[in-house]
Amino acid sequence: MESDDLAFDVFARACPSRGTLEHITGKWGGLTLGALKEGSFRFNELRRRVDGVSEKMLSQTLHALERDGLVHREAQPTNPPRVDYELTPLGHAVAERLLALICLVEERMPEVLTAQARYDEERGGR
Repeated sequence: MESDDLAFDVFARACPSRGTLEHITGKWGGLTLGALKEGSFRFNELRRRVDGVSEKMLSQTLHALERDGLVHREAQPTNPPRVDYELTPLGHAVAERLLALICLVEERMPEVLTAQARYDEERGGR
């Protein structure tokens, strides 16, 4: 059976889409994809753009996203070696949708902060 013939259901325990969804929606995966939507980055440039990510976590995140076909890694044969990361066409499609969600959350943060304050007040603080 071809993979194109398979029906994927992220709500099913054994569905392989769960792992990819986790890579995309995890804290560092989402931020990395969002940053790469801006263009190609070298590792340290990307690390500065995704403020707070450790070198180890960024490396793991990039490996997972590359394996999922969302990120392309290009190593230049220079001394020292130069490695650039950019989105694949699939990565662009995912990042566009992710950035729409990010923009929505940023735009609606006043409502979120109001809801959080009301919740905390009703329950005696955090």
